[in-house]
Amino acid sequence: MATAVLHYLAAAVSDRGRKRPSNEDAFGFSVEDGIYLVCDGMGGAAAGEIASSVAVDKVLHLLAGHSQNGSAPMPGAVEGAILAANDAIFSRAQEDKRLSGMGTTLVALAAKENRVWVLNIGDSRCYRLRNGSLKLLTLDHSLVEEQVRMGRMTRSEALRSPYKNVITRALGTQGQVTPDVFEMEAEPQDLFLLCTDGLTRELPDEVIASLLSKDAPLEELCSSLVDGAKVAGGHDNITCLLVRAEV
Repeated sequence: MATAVLHYLAAAVSDRGRKRPSNEDAFGFSVEDGIYLVCDGMGGAAAGEIASSVAVDKVLHLLAGHSQNGSAPMPGAVEGAILAANDAIFSRAQEDKRLSGMGTTLVALAAKENRVWVLNIGDSRCYRLRNGSLKLLTLDHSLVEEQVRMGRMTRSEALRSPYKNVITRALGTQGQVTPDVFEMEAEPQDLFLLCTDGLTRELPDEVIASLLSKDAPLEELCSSLVDGAKVAGGHDNITCLLVRAEV
């Protein structure tokens, strides 16, 4: 029996939270081109905002119309756009010393019919909710998470660690970077969440799953996640982007 071709719906909400003076997160998506992005900028002054915005704008610009012309395999084109964004951020920081060291995390979802690719750099995450079960699809590029994966630190120790903000891979801080790439097949009603750590540091996975399982429009679900993170402390900027696969 032929598999039904999927299409996708998306919505996003971003909030500076309760403690930060500005929002250094950025997001963007194009349903037509099948690309969805969330970034969490870092750097002094306004450098974090610049880095995250440049990353989103560059990737979306380079992939505009890509799904129609089919010029390259989907994941290869997305990875190429991410590497171009890295060059753009790194070059801008080299030219303006006030922006020295700026960078950003990036998590991207690329969807073409029933195939989905997730790419990430840093500790912004992608989850999938399927049949009520939440699964983390990415691996954090952070010092404490890498210690946990190697068995050198427990999960509770990681949460208390003074190094929990240290990420080991970022976009734009070095001349070269390599994103992780994960490929999978989507199923009808799969719900993908792309988010910054302002959400995941405040809400445990079981609370995120519960909020996502409610029958509500995507934008309302995004708002409920952001509101939940703010009630829990809202110590950082919070961005949630939801993508749902439908027949």
